[in-house]
Amino acid sequence: MAVKGTASDSRTQVRRTRPLWECPDCGRAFANTNQTHACGPLDLEHHFRGRPPEIRALFDLVCDRVRSIGPARVLAEKTRIAFQVRMSFAQVTPKHRWLDGHFVLARRRPHRFVRRIDTISPRSHVHHFRLESPADVNEAFMSFLIEAYAVGEQRHLDP
Repeated sequence: MAVKGTASDSRTQVRRTRPLWECPDCGRAFANTNQTHACGPLDLEHHFRGRPPEIRALFDLVCDRVRSIGPARVLAEKTRIAFQVRMSFAQVTPKHRWLDGHFVLARRRPHRFVRRIDTISPRSHVHHFRLESPADVNEAFMSFLIEAYAVGEQRHLDP
């Protein structure tokens, strides 16, 4: 465990404050230089074509909840819609009857609405979920979203 004022603490602060790298091809911003991604000029509507309006309304509710925490980019990608502060911290994929998605947390956090947890590294755990109605965007969902937002800010790097 690092102690405040150490070299490790200084490196963490630099990582969180350095400018984001922008892909020269698509302009998307990333916390890491040369981040692997699929460039694509997609818009949100691409994900909602042929979907019921209730699915778009559910997505809009999730966006409102994200913005209630703080500013975030909403990134329409080829297969998903990501939410990003410095890093992507959550994503959703619209389906015909629900939104599938995941949060990135710095710890494993089992919960009844978490369908699966993939551990990527000791401080990166992907928590998969499914939202079927506005009632699913509840207090438990918000607590995960708030924790994931901190990962997006790279606060999970704090010692």
